[in-house]
Amino acid sequence: MQSITDIYIRDPFVLPWQGRYYLYAAQYPTFVVRTSTDLTNWSEPRVIFERPADFWSDRDFWAPECHAYTDPASGVTRFYLFASFKAEGRCRGTQILCADAPDGRFVPLTDEPVTPRDWECLDGTLWLENGRPYMVFCHEWLQVGDGEICAMPLSEDLTRAVGAPVVLFRASAPEWVRPVRAKTDFVTDGPFLYRTVTGELLMLWSTFGEGGYAETVARSSDGTLHGTWIQEKTPLMAENGGHGMLFTAFDGTLYLVLHAPNSPGGAERARYFPITDCGDHLALAERTPADR
Repeated sequence: MQSITDIYIRDPFVLPWQGRYYLYAAQYPTFVVRTSTDLTNWSEPRVIFERPADFWSDRDFWAPECHAYTDPASGVTRFYLFASFKAEGRCRGTQILCADAPDGRFVPLTDEPVTPRDWECLDGTLWLENGRPYMVFCHEWLQVGDGEICAMPLSEDLTRAVGAPVVLFRASAPEWVRPVRAKTDFVTDGPFLYRTVTGELLMLWSTFGEGGYAETVARSSDGTLHGTWIQEKTPLMAENGGHGMLFTAFDGTLYLVLHAPNSPGGAERARYFPITDCGDHLALAERTPADR
């Protein structure tokens, strides 16, 4: 077993499933999963995907996240790994892999990413709106300058896009955001969607502010992906940590998990913070963060 404080990880993603927690991570040229019953002590990593010899990507295996999804046509629930990949001469993209179990051997659903072939994209996530699957992803600042978060409808079997991407908002939208290079270069990272107890639709995402890498929240004006996205006036977490997601523990506690610090490289660890769902926004719970 390993303590969460000893595990190097960026872009952590936790899936609670049938009494166990599954923690997904990238370890090029593989993706791995660890399991736990208490969020503190984790199993040794189990390889769930290893780069095949004929796989198109040869670098940057990033940000795996696992979703349980039931195909409406078959009624079968399987596990889908959304992850980002890149290769020499190819744009970065989010591809979807599939397995029959959360710690199974994942195989690509298709031969290439679902994101547009000529776009530099990363950090795709799954969202269901009125039962229809969407990929929400980042159009990378390295290509567009002011990074974008986009939404694109998927086929019911998640094998392809069935509509053009739509820009939901750009990285420069919050007043407090800071550029990373030129005055017009702003980062979007790690979108994750969450429906609150009152039905509001929120999106966690990461960018850079005065305190460095930050985790922030936007709210849809009408509770749908295609509403106007209203940015929080201050980040949820402002200093040197981000790429977070939310999960509900088996005791009912809502947690934010993210990696911190974002730098220096090698120091990154998963950090948990209990969150209060306030209906129209999220707040850090008053009790001490579960910094396990």
